[in-house]
Order: sequence, then structure tokens, then C-alpha cells
Amino acid sequence: MIYTIGEALIDFIPDRKGIGLKDVGSFLKAPGGAPANVACAVAKLGGQSAFIGKLGQDAFGEFLTETLTHCGVDTSRIVYTRQANTSLAFVSLKADGNRDFSFYRNPGADMLLEAGEIAEEWFHEEDFLHFGSVELIESPAKYAHIKAIELMRAKGGTISFDPNVRLPLWDSPESCRRTILEFIPRADILKISDEELSFITGIEDEREAIQSLFTGEVKVIVYTRGKKGAELYTRDFQVAAPGLKVEVVDTTGAGDAFVGAFLYMLSKERTALKDLDREKARQAIFFANRVAAVTTTRKGAIESLPNLEEISLISFEW
Repeated sequence: MIYTIGEALIDFIPDRKGIGLKDVGSFLKAPGGAPANVACAVAKLGGQSAFIGKLGQDAFGEFLTETLTHCGVDTSRIVYTRQANTSLAFVSLKADGNRDFSFYRNPGADMLLEAGEIAEEWFHEEDFLHFGSVELIESPAKYAHIKAIELMRAKGGTISFDPNVRLPLWDSPESCRRTILEFIPRADILKISDEELSFITGIEDEREAIQSLFTGEVKVIVYTRGKKGAELYTRDFQVAAPGLKVEVVDTTGAGDAFVGAFLYMLSKERTALKDLDREKARQAIFFANRVAAVTTTRKGAIESLPNLEEISLISFEW
């Protein structure tokens, strides 16, 4: 089972791109939230995934649960609250498909997930746990994450972390950076983007920055570079997947699609990180790169995720 923990929220996607958020005339409601996206990416590819999180007892929370269920995600670990509403994120799309965010969650229901709502019996040695940094701001959810990580570590499972930096949610950039650096050593797999690398590490040289992230439990670093492709590093070898030529509509959720596809491949092949060799790593990031590329050709996050049949039918140019 691939567990994801954190936020599920509503993304409001603008009707057109290339304009600022204040100038957007109308928005399309879309399910989102990085951990929810990853869980759906796994499930739509045919893997087993479960989402751990808290939603508001409101129409948006109901909509998100139905969406996750429709994707095939196990939603039995979702809890609900009347203390806060389901979080919202308004997105503006730049001309190149990249995004700016404005969040409405002060607090959001996702921030109120408590450590006591995480159960030890959920986790097993063959399982994965994936998390991001959005819920690591000072809130009950941060300590729920810590408990889930500790329980999965105790069971011998695999832990994956994608910082997925969202600075508008933090008191300061330094607070965000410091917290991410605190959690990196707890992960076995670290996914980081080219936009985040120098910010998180404080190191401008790319190779030096990547090597500095091999700390604590980190065994695999996946470095995504947008249209330039992706690279995977272990302490022993490196492999790369070139970028794919696609018509980019919206990059929302592309990184999450990549993570979900990568974890799906490891889980499908029952590949323990200690057994990850160069060829298995190459296959995993090539596949993840294809899945992520497809999502950028469609609007939204969860609704843009492909299934296995779609991936097999699409031909790509390098």
C-alpha cells in the first residue's frame, strides 16, 4: 500500500492563462492537494493507495472524498471536522503554464489532523508513506505527520518526501527552508525540483547541492527539471530521463504525477531501495516522466492524471 498524508483541497483554476490572479474573470473548480494528487496518480495507474487527512464536513470535503474514491483511493483514513472548512487554493496560470497560488486556509480542516488520529496498525514493512511540506507549518497536522513517519519507520516501510515549496503559506522563507531541512533526513526517498534545489540547500552549484541532501535516512534523490527531464541519484550511481516534447497547458500536479508514478513502479516491482539498481531506476524515472508529461497537456491536477492504457497509447518526442 502507498499511503499519502497531508492536504486535499480545492484548486480554482482560471479560465485563461497569462494574466494575474486579480484579473481572472472566472475559475473552474478542481480537486487537488499534492498528497491527494499522488494517491490518485498511483490508483489510476492500477496501484493500491490510501489517503490520510482531514476534511471539512462541508460540500467541498464531500466532493474531494467522492473524487478520491472514484480514482480508486482508499478513503477510510479520512476524518472530518466542523471546526474548519476544507481548504481552497486560487491559481493563476502564467503564459508558460506555470502557476501562482493564493490559499484560503486560516486554518483549513487539513491543518487540524491530530497525531491521535494516526493508527499504528495501518502500516507494514512493504508499505510506502509519502508526504510534503504544506502541512509542516506549526499546526496539529505537523505532529500527525511526525507520528506517521515514526510508525512507518518502526515497521520498516519506505518514506518519501516532496518538499513542494509553497512560500505564501509560511511566516517567512527561512522558516519554510529550516523545516524542510529538519524533515529531509527522515525520508528514504527525496523528490526535489530544479526550482527548489538552491532555495532549500543554499548551494548554487547543482551537483554539490544534490550531494548535500544525502543526509540521515536519504537513499534516493529524484531531481525533476521540468521540460529538461529528470535525474535519479543514489550514493552509488546516477541515471537520467530526457525531457519530452508536449504542448503544455497547465503544470498543476505534474510533480505529483511524477511521484505517484515513481512510487507505483517501485511498489509494482516490489523493489526495496537496497535492491534498486541502475536499470530499475532508469525504468522508474522514464515511466514517471511520461506520466508527468501527459498531465501537463491537460488542465487541473487529479482530472489530468492518465491511466496505464493512455500512457501506452501515446507516442512522445524526445
